Amino acid sequence: MREIDGLAVRIITPAEGDVRTTGGEPPVVLLHGFVSDGVTDWIAPGTAAALAATGRTVVVPDLPGHGASADPVTAAEMGAGALTDRLLAALDALGVGEFDLVGYSLGARLAWEFPAVAPGRVGRVVLGGLSPREPFAAVDVEALHRAAAGGGEPEDPFTGMVAGLVRSRGDRAPALARCVEGLRNTPFAPGGWAGRVAPVVVVGADDVMTRGIESIVAPLDGAELVTVPGDHLGAVAGAEFRRVVLKALAR
Repeated sequence: MREIDGLAVRIITPAEGDVRTTGGEPPVVLLHGFVSDGVTDWIAPGTAAALAATGRTVVVPDLPGHGASADPVTAAEMGAGALTDRLLAALDALGVGEFDLVGYSLGARLAWEFPAVAPGRVGRVVLGGLSPREPFAAVDVEALHRAAAGGGEPEDPFTGMVAGLVRSRGDRAPALARCVEGLRNTPFAPGGWAGRVAPVVVVGADDVMTRGIESIVAPLDGAELVTVPGDHLGAVAGAEFRRVVLKALAR
């Protein structure tokens, strides 16, 4: 594992592999979901190993406040633009030029931005568990911060649900509340797709977070929408999700 400016980054390479390219193919970057980490979403289910077995180098960062990465000090560090810039800086430090990209949930929301902020560098993209709207827009941020700091339960049920998620990570709850605030202040508002290849969008059959995703996929010429078994937490770990990723990134 490498530490780059507070970000923990795991690199899985095939035998004799190199982080820049392997067999002429670009690395694959895997971005995990909110209140998760690279090990939980990508390494433990076998997705990273399966990609490496095809000859690809795999780069698995932990987002700030998640996994082995450092906590953010301010909410501004967790805005969508700040996160994509920081991830790109880490890839630059690793010597990664062009790359393929797979994101799940929050990772997919960030992955949507990469073709625009890194033109010419992003190849194939898989977006899993993507919500068609900003899920944190309805959060009462002040109530969430109070709850994360050990205060009372938020009156709003949705904010209470988010508070339960962040408090499940113990001492990291205040940092994760800052993550929510930063994302809420930079809401997901997808316009046209900036990538040179249309994405493959993958949703769980029982994932309520992705309802309405057809409104995002339909205008994208060449985009593919694939449904796999599972809900929002379970789909990413499933064998069918892994199969779709491998097929989408095959060259």
